[in-house]
Amino acid sequence: MSYVTPPDFVRKMIDAGESKVHMGAVNTLIRAYMAGAILALAAAFAVTVTVQTGQPLVGAMLFPVGFILLYLMGFDLLTGVFTLTPLALLDRRPGVTVSGILRNWGLVFTGNFAGALTVALFMSIIFTFGFSEEANEVGQRIGHIGEGRTLGYAAHGAAGMLTLFVRGVMCNWMVSTGVVAAMMSTSVSGKVIGMWMPIMVFFYMGFEHSVVNMFLFPSGLMLGGQFSFMDYMIWNEIPTVIGNLVGGLVFVGLALYATHHRRDVGASRAVTAFAIPAE
Repeated sequence: MSYVTPPDFVRKMIDAGESKVHMGAVNTLIRAYMAGAILALAAAFAVTVTVQTGQPLVGAMLFPVGFILLYLMGFDLLTGVFTLTPLALLDRRPGVTVSGILRNWGLVFTGNFAGALTVALFMSIIFTFGFSEEANEVGQRIGHIGEGRTLGYAAHGAAGMLTLFVRGVMCNWMVSTGVVAAMMSTSVSGKVIGMWMPIMVFFYMGFEHSVVNMFLFPSGLMLGGQFSFMDYMIWNEIPTVIGNLVGGLVFVGLALYATHHRRDVGASRAVTAFAIPAE
């Protein structure tokens, strides 16, 4: 059977987290760069489809293609390593340390940003014929997205920051569910089906994804969006990163670890205290 049971796919999550922590810097950067670039292309594709069809749902239905491709090729997103790598520490895997996890997060963030920024530059050139004329309709839409999701939050002050953070939490709750869903099957078709729904939900609902935003906001600035780089960092990227961390780790990684993982020597006290006994 292609279905993988929860205890088995939770072990796969821990194994994946351990592998990512121990991966060399060059490989980590390459995989993160490619993941950021592919996800950025998927975002550009989804926005283009939305503008040309006038149907946001169509764009959201097609966006998961990019996520699925980068996952199947073994590339790494910041949202995924937020969820997986701490589980290897919690499981006391050899050589996994807090500093090793932070190193992985830093490298993946850097690679994702570089890949997304590359695509942002390339697409901005396409949207403006090499910056020789005003941005086309798709480029203008991207610029307005950047304004609304920075200055729009800032206009509401603390309430805007809370909303931004919660959207970041909800985003990686869905995205990391997609990552885990891919581990529930040993077949490519099963992985694709499992990933599709949660990724579509996050994109259509307008939740905040730190790596997608690494494309949308720099390209928005290149295309004439009326916001600054500091607006982007303070009123989007930094709170989104924190929300993505909380959403993926708490609502996916730790939740599954607590209820499904069984170690031979017993789970750690911090986890078993919250585990729900099997019925």
